[in-house]
Amino acid sequence: MLLQATGVSKSYAGIRALHEVSFDLRAGETHALVGENGAGKSTLIKIFTGAITPDSGQITINDCAVDNYTPGRARELGIAAIYQHPALFPNLTVSENLALRLERDSAWTRVQWAERRTNASQLLQQIGARIDPEATAGDLSMPEQQMVEIACALGAEARIFIMDEPTAALASREVETLFSAIGQLRAQGAGIVYISHRLEELPRIADRVTVLRDGCVVETRGIGDVDQAGLIRMMVGRDLTAVFPKRTVPIGATILETSKLGCRATGIHGVNLQVRAGEILGVAGLVGSGRTELARTLFGLTPADQGAVQINGQVMRIDSPGDAIRMGIGYVPEDRARYGVIPPMSIAENTSLASLGMVSRVGLLDFARERGLAASFAERLGTKMSSVLAPVSELSGGNQQKVALSRWLATKPRILILDEPTQGIDVGAKSEVHRLMVELAEQGLGILMISSELPEILGMSDRVAVMCRGTVVSILGRGDASPERILELALGGRGD
Repeated sequence: MLLQATGVSKSYAGIRALHEVSFDLRAGETHALVGENGAGKSTLIKIFTGAITPDSGQITINDCAVDNYTPGRARELGIAAIYQHPALFPNLTVSENLALRLERDSAWTRVQWAERRTNASQLLQQIGARIDPEATAGDLSMPEQQMVEIACALGAEARIFIMDEPTAALASREVETLFSAIGQLRAQGAGIVYISHRLEELPRIADRVTVLRDGCVVETRGIGDVDQAGLIRMMVGRDLTAVFPKRTVPIGATILETSKLGCRATGIHGVNLQVRAGEILGVAGLVGSGRTELARTLFGLTPADQGAVQINGQVMRIDSPGDAIRMGIGYVPEDRARYGVIPPMSIAENTSLASLGMVSRVGLLDFARERGLAASFAERLGTKMSSVLAPVSELSGGNQQKVALSRWLATKPRILILDEPTQGIDVGAKSEVHRLMVELAEQGLGILMISSELPEILGMSDRVAVMCRGTVVSILGRGDASPERILELALGGRGD
């Protein structure tokens, strides 16, 4: 047994995070760990990596009980954690990043540049990664950066890999690259603890799955002995039949219309689409198709230099986010941690950022009004928190997304752009976000929803705009949209 936890418990200030959790990992297997946000997954990972000490229970590695367990000791014992956002130095090359982690020479040792590049190449080749060791890390795609992290762990002779939401920001082709690397690691006798909210991935990648709920193990099963519906029931403690609670909403007049819209700086061109009141228009496409670039142009972050935008039938220029806000456009971006919320700031401060005029008097911020605004949206959206004065960093991913939504709902928008609205949040939180989207549509908002998840596109959209190479190649009605048709168009097939 590579890794085993027996009866592990952990509490913070009297609040139970884990209660008598047992978990094990065998050589050559992938053991999935799933559960809603707050179920205890992060706490268990921190115990595995030595970041925190359990209140009780035992950790065993390679059949030997470990005491005085620290992150350094965990690395010595062959444990490596690979997170959703790789922690590379962006201005250094791949080989330099690997060397910083792996070389233990003194400060006076002469650098053997050729040997360093050779070692990097060999490690990358072991996992099938075609990456130039001299490439700058910041220029690599997200999956390429993850490959570098895996190569680093391999160079450190890790045998236990903990992967936390590794595919959350990846497209389907990039996921295949990661899965191939995982297969090679397993063939070499490594074990992988695999954490993901994408339950549909598990039959392809996992041998066993353990479900956590409220800090306790619900059950461990072979992946062939449970289906997705069964996993959801175990995760949330109830049947979840409405992950996509779409309801029929009367569609109103066109709120937003683009005509041959383009931006040379981002590569989008000739975009024609309409968003109507009460409508959820899904935007599908592969990574690099221009989906996020379109959202940024509509919000004035990269202003259009071609075509036209009409708001409520009037041609408008959107040269800045301020223009977009004044025209009734809100934008919840894809990267929640960097752009959607400001984690160190309070929930109240995050909520009011885009509408400071509403919580100010004679140019001075009215803190009571700000707290009241945040509290009203927290109640409306069902945000789980201790106080509106708590920092957003304390919230789960799903609740952070609700704060990001609150910020833009406070501006009273007519059009809401949601880029990957449920990325990286658990299935229960996804259902809540989808419910909110339907309620907003019922109130007459027009929603432009960008998503890489085809089930979300198909389950929530009234129509689907498919993008390829910087433009919309087709717009499908709800009844005409299928996974096959969307993928065909996204890959460059003929549109309507």
